[in-house]
Amino acid sequence: MSAKLGIAGGLTRAFIHSALTPLFILAALAMGMVALISLPREEEPQISVPMIDILVQTPGLRAADGVKLVTEPLETIVKAINDVEHVYSQTQDDGAMVTARFVTGTPADSAILRVHEKLRANLDRMPKGIAEPLIVGRGIDDVAIVTLTLSPRPGADGMTPADLTRVARELRSEVAKVPDVGLTYLVGEATEAIRIAPDPARLALYGITLQQLAQKVEQANRAFTTGRLRDGGQEIALVAGETLTAPAEVANLLLTARDGRPVYVADVADVSYAANTSDAVVSHITRNPDGSLNRTPAVTLAIAKRAGANAVVVAEAILHKVETLEGQLIPDTVQVTLTRDYGETANEKANELLFHLGLATLSIIGLVLLAIGWRESLVVAIVIPVTILLTLFAAWVMGYTLNRVSLFALIFSIGILVDDAIVVIENIARHWGMGDSRPRAQAAIDAVAEVGNPTIVATLTVVAALLPMLFVSGMMGPYMSPIPANASAAMIFSFFVAVIITPWLMLKIAGKAPAHTTADGHAGHAGPAGGRLGAAFATVARPLLASKARSLAFLLLIAAASFGSLGLLYTKDVTVKLLPFDNKSEQQVQIDLPEGSSHEATDAVAQEVARVVMALPEVISVETHAGAAAPFNFNGLVRHSYLRTDPQMGDVQILLAHKTERDRASHDIALDIRARLAALPLPAGTALKTVEPPPGPPVMATLLAEVYGPTPEARRAAAAQIRGIFESVPYIVDVDDSFGQQARRLRATISTDDLDFFAVQESDVFDTLALLNAGQTVGYSHRGDARQALPITLQRPKSDRVLDERALSTPIPANSLPGARGVVELGDVIRIREEQASFPIFRHNGIYAEMVTAELAGDYEAPLYGMLAVADAIE
Repeated sequence: MSAKLGIAGGLTRAFIHSALTPLFILAALAMGMVALISLPREEEPQISVPMIDILVQTPGLRAADGVKLVTEPLETIVKAINDVEHVYSQTQDDGAMVTARFVTGTPADSAILRVHEKLRANLDRMPKGIAEPLIVGRGIDDVAIVTLTLSPRPGADGMTPADLTRVARELRSEVAKVPDVGLTYLVGEATEAIRIAPDPARLALYGITLQQLAQKVEQANRAFTTGRLRDGGQEIALVAGETLTAPAEVANLLLTARDGRPVYVADVADVSYAANTSDAVVSHITRNPDGSLNRTPAVTLAIAKRAGANAVVVAEAILHKVETLEGQLIPDTVQVTLTRDYGETANEKANELLFHLGLATLSIIGLVLLAIGWRESLVVAIVIPVTILLTLFAAWVMGYTLNRVSLFALIFSIGILVDDAIVVIENIARHWGMGDSRPRAQAAIDAVAEVGNPTIVATLTVVAALLPMLFVSGMMGPYMSPIPANASAAMIFSFFVAVIITPWLMLKIAGKAPAHTTADGHAGHAGPAGGRLGAAFATVARPLLASKARSLAFLLLIAAASFGSLGLLYTKDVTVKLLPFDNKSEQQVQIDLPEGSSHEATDAVAQEVARVVMALPEVISVETHAGAAAPFNFNGLVRHSYLRTDPQMGDVQILLAHKTERDRASHDIALDIRARLAALPLPAGTALKTVEPPPGPPVMATLLAEVYGPTPEARRAAAAQIRGIFESVPYIVDVDDSFGQQARRLRATISTDDLDFFAVQESDVFDTLALLNAGQTVGYSHRGDARQALPITLQRPKSDRVLDERALSTPIPANSLPGARGVVELGDVIRIREEQASFPIFRHNGIYAEMVTAELAGDYEAPLYGMLAVADAIE
């Protein structure tokens, strides 16, 4: 390759007459189309954010003791694992959770395996008597792409949560057969059971203990193979026993005899079929034609996809499967509402961005048509699609998906990727318009060689400006990585397309047409005016270049205007925001009542919130959850929303009309909902948060302050002051903290003197208290006919779970020592006192911390403004 022509000119000379050049065009188009069809379409970039939760039960330990005995050893073990970036822990009475957050991009399977291996190798460091940790790993592929809410149709008043659960379980089994379906789970699932509700007074009357009752049912429900026998020349199995199949069978079990009279289970307990032993309340609320609200029980089936699968294809297959099951597996009395479809939204987003990509391409073609000529615009019409399709192929090879960020990268880069081709086209047109004797091909080679080196430098400069985005840390880097990767690939492809394909196209399209002359306007660079555009430019430029003083004055004016425009940011006449809010169809209101609140209290607040929300015309339906977490999204994955299952926690999931069917964007609706809820009367200590999907990667909170200090009291006092500062800023909303309010609890203390006096074993007291309040599953009723087995639970109904004189009369065994009588009352050996529960203890990377969280809404929604306002107030 000659030094005169350079790299660009040499490539042009090699391919301007080559038969391979049209093959390159066809190959680029084919590869691009294959990539466009094969690229998975997603709602968000599929970044790996492994967050591994380690859950440990610490019965009887106060939070401060749990930190020293359990949390600190776990933190030390987890921190030693490679690629663990942050270690968060939350310790409360009777339990602890340690979360290992890995470096973004770490494979989720590898992260879970590392945690398992490390903990297994160090279990000896856990204190004796503590149960083995439960390790739960969740990632982006666990986020449901489709949620289906099952509720009774109007008029089907007999449908119960148990009926809906049975249909939902069968539906889940069928949906799981769809290719590439991943994790599925149910929200609001009713737990059917044969419930044995013991009556302490009747137990005391007959002298039957809870342990006797549980043991009798457990033994009577056994069935097992005892071996094989010979019979009639054959070997057959001998099965002993059979499982209990109905409440009546359990009720008629003989426990003992008193005064010559048999005592059955029915004499000391109420045995019945319980349609739902779960305390959580999930409802589906819609609007009747007359404007009134219709509330029905609901069960939601959440369906995720496998890693790398196309969300559009999987979602369409799921919905097609459900459609075929309606009227068969799904009865006519059950209504299935599609409450989330990320496949449809991903497809809409991709199609919308592809449309804007085409629109931008047409705009550039039109501009070239006006500025240079129709032949040149035709070349641009071929070059841009070839470059874009090659970029899509590169994105497919690099493992990216078709999502709003990757398509934004193409739209962003289309203005710069066409620069190389336009420079080459314009210079070839100029050389052809010089009117010399050179053949067109040679003139094209000379034209490319003339601008080749500057074009290479310009291309590499753009790539160098984009590539640093690949090295941004945290979630923002991988989330936005399609922009530098795809845009850089587009720039590199655009250079080779400009110097290889563009001259060939120019030569073929020009054909035998005469060369341009200076009269053509657009190509007459040899003329004094350079065409109409050149004349307009000269009219403006000549006065400015007439003297050095005018040129300097012009440059100073440009510099002053530039710095003046930056001043608009300081005065807040122009506000900053990294990414705009998307126009989604789902939103959420999170409810947090004070510790100790009941499911019923949480549900009552949720219904009030639903009433306010349903007053908005854009809202189609609402799902309320009390003591049950709503299906989580990407934002909920990072915020651990799936752990919101305590009685005082509630979620209101809001389904909006499609964006084409409403005038307001979802963010404006969220602002309206927040303003309306601010006027809602709530119980003291209740917090409401309006949560909408963030425009970028999710975070624990938009505004987060971590407070460190030597003592818990000092940290909480400082956090309370920070919270007050947050609340004083008008555009900081949804303020909350990590410690909340102290809850009440009861403690049953056991007198060793009383134990010795009554000859009672301490373990029997603990077992009786556990059976009386928490209950116990003593077996399963296997009903056959492919029906799910029913648990047989020994448990008092929720309305009876009070610690009164009746409960304290529950008998406990007292015959373990010689000379002791058979039973004594529970109240004879325990004393009840009230105490304050511990505040939850948070730690970040082994350092004690309290957190204050908030969101921003209103005039200034970028975190920067909130941070600066809070920093100024603190100083």
